[in-house]
Amino acid sequence: MTINNNQESINNVAHDVDASVFGKVAVVYGGSSNERIISLDSGAAVLKALQSQGVDAMHFDPKDQDITELRNFDRVFNVLHGRGGEDGVLQGMLQWLNIPQTGSGVLASALGMDKVRTKQLWQGCGLSTAPFSLLTADTDWQQVVNTLGLPLIIKPVHEGSSIGMTKVNHLDELPAAYATAVECGDVVMAERWITGREFTIVIIDDEAYPVIRLEPADITNFYDFEAKYNRNDTSYYIPCGLSASEETHLQALSLAAFRAVDAKGWGRIDAMQDTDGNFWLLEINTVPGMTSHSLVPMAAKARGMDFEALCWHILSQTL
Repeated sequence: MTINNNQESINNVAHDVDASVFGKVAVVYGGSSNERIISLDSGAAVLKALQSQGVDAMHFDPKDQDITELRNFDRVFNVLHGRGGEDGVLQGMLQWLNIPQTGSGVLASALGMDKVRTKQLWQGCGLSTAPFSLLTADTDWQQVVNTLGLPLIIKPVHEGSSIGMTKVNHLDELPAAYATAVECGDVVMAERWITGREFTIVIIDDEAYPVIRLEPADITNFYDFEAKYNRNDTSYYIPCGLSASEETHLQALSLAAFRAVDAKGWGRIDAMQDTDGNFWLLEINTVPGMTSHSLVPMAAKARGMDFEALCWHILSQTL
């Protein structure tokens, strides 16, 4: 695959700059959220990649260590998925201590972790996002169906990695789907099911990388937790199958969505294309996965950037 000049220069920087410039680096991962197991996998990969390049990096797990001990480090590579690490809490603490950190700040992190407020912001900016409704135990399920139609996807508002999500095909499935989601948090939403193709758009340095199309083995289902992390029969396509103009349009839409929440450094936008060719934004990930199944390394590889160079480059954003 051809590497453009900009990307080639990024890879070369990784070899020209001495690792000592980073000082002592805490790779923060693990934590206590429902995404802990994914964070442990992602963080271990990042730590290994940095150490292999001579970076003085070490694991820091807020579940087992006093978070104030981060004052002993020069900078933080944040791979703490979910609540506590992706919702502005860690970002605010590090900002208060004046410790450079990878990724977005307090505002974008807090917004990005809240699916409803992210979608409300996108709607206010005129960006297309799938229609939705908030749910409670007293919700009139028939009214939800009347408003959004069927199928639906039921989601916890403050979770990532598709945790607690259920596809609903029939009205009588809604109460159970709500019960599953509310176990992961007290705010739950229903979103109109978009029939079509699913895409993810990685953004690094305010640039949209090649679009990836995702196709679960069971195309009637969705890209759920199992498909993301445990199954080996999910298909990923780069090139994604869109026309050049469609891909450019989706990249531009994703960049606008990324900027709207004030996201910085690196992240990922998830989107759908319906059967009429319209694109719909789903959500933003401000601390995306870095596992063997993850999409950021996949998009970077398509641009000629290997995993070690990717981790170095993200850390370099803190200088």
